Amino acid sequence: MGRNRNMTTASHNGTAGSAASSLLDEVRTCMESAAAHTDLTSFELEWLQCPHKQVEFQIPVELDSGKRTLFTGHRVQWNNARGPYKGGIRFHPSQNRDTTQALAALMTLKTAVLDLPLGGAKGSVNCRTANLSTPELEQISRGYVRALIHDIGADVDVPAPDMYTNERIMGWMTDEYQQITRRFQPGAITGKPLCLGGSRGRRQATARGAFAALREMAALSGTNLQGPVIAVHGFGNIGGNMLRLAEELLGSRVVAVCDSKTGVFAAEGLPVQAVLEHRAQQGSLRHCPIGDTISPEEVLQLEVPVLALASMEGVIHEANATGVAARLVLEAANGPITKQGERTLQSQGTVIIPDLLCNAGGVTVSYFEQIQNAANRYWSVEKVNRHLDHAMSQAVQSVWDKAQQLHTDLRIAAYATAMETVTAAMRARGWS
Repeated sequence: MGRNRNMTTASHNGTAGSAASSLLDEVRTCMESAAAHTDLTSFELEWLQCPHKQVEFQIPVELDSGKRTLFTGHRVQWNNARGPYKGGIRFHPSQNRDTTQALAALMTLKTAVLDLPLGGAKGSVNCRTANLSTPELEQISRGYVRALIHDIGADVDVPAPDMYTNERIMGWMTDEYQQITRRFQPGAITGKPLCLGGSRGRRQATARGAFAALREMAALSGTNLQGPVIAVHGFGNIGGNMLRLAEELLGSRVVAVCDSKTGVFAAEGLPVQAVLEHRAQQGSLRHCPIGDTISPEEVLQLEVPVLALASMEGVIHEANATGVAARLVLEAANGPITKQGERTLQSQGTVIIPDLLCNAGGVTVSYFEQIQNAANRYWSVEKVNRHLDHAMSQAVQSVWDKAQQLHTDLRIAAYATAMETVTAAMRARGWS
């Protein structure tokens, strides 16, 4: 399709090459660039660039066929200077230690940007959920908790859902944790079903937080969000909820959305319910009779004011960044733009709202869940959304002010803000 049909409106030791190590290298490079704008010592920077602890383990599972096999799990605990480690668990075949390290580092910085009293961690299991039955998934989930039983808990490290994990999986993990410890501790795991102590508003939290960041940044940069102005790359939990929430929160309409294989486009805005129903019935956007069929790559090139990235790492890179026409790019997923891609976007005048801000809604409401679990008193969804909105607004203003002060872009400002916050806690503890 191209633009004719668009709207007018490496690891630490130096190993590089894979997308996984590239994300880790880029996080560390951003830390180094941001550190130049702070008073961090070289020792403090080095410590912030390394995990405190990482564990790799095997989870034995008996498949429905009767065959026994092993799945590799990881947990990376990056920094807990500000509070218990906190971070999601991904079930995905591309996950490995380097990717998990990068995401754990980002979580440490993300909680600091939002001023949450938490550290950062990340977990993963190398598996393809589409190929696993419900009993097989349950074995993996419970096995993950058994392998880490001495390393997680409400005051130690609090896991949560992430890519291809969900409330049901967190429910199994919560039960396994309590069966082993013989204690009722709902705050040991977040993202749980409501009936097990989960928080209202959690499912939409990442999308809602990203749109709160967009709203604040659009006001600061003078971008009009009214009408059909948003394209969404990704149709998982974040992308799906963006489709649902755009008009309610921003007065905007989504003109395009895609999953990993295909997308749909309608210049005047997609009929939200019809798209969601097709996806629910078919499991994908293939053969969707709504609007025009486009590719995921074409979604990135639409001439819309706002492009929301809600899929995987590295979807915008050196080879395709010149085709991105959006004025504001929203990193609703972790690390969706490579460093080379970012340089190209910046040279075109594109404003990037970084993942440290945009992707922080989920962990913020997970923190609210911990508060509710500790008090054994639960909030209305209105209260959750009100507190999330306030937290995101405060964080955006803080990063915007830092960017103006340092005369730098929003990503470096976010990193500098987070690193200063974590380092202050490290110094207070006498770690440096």
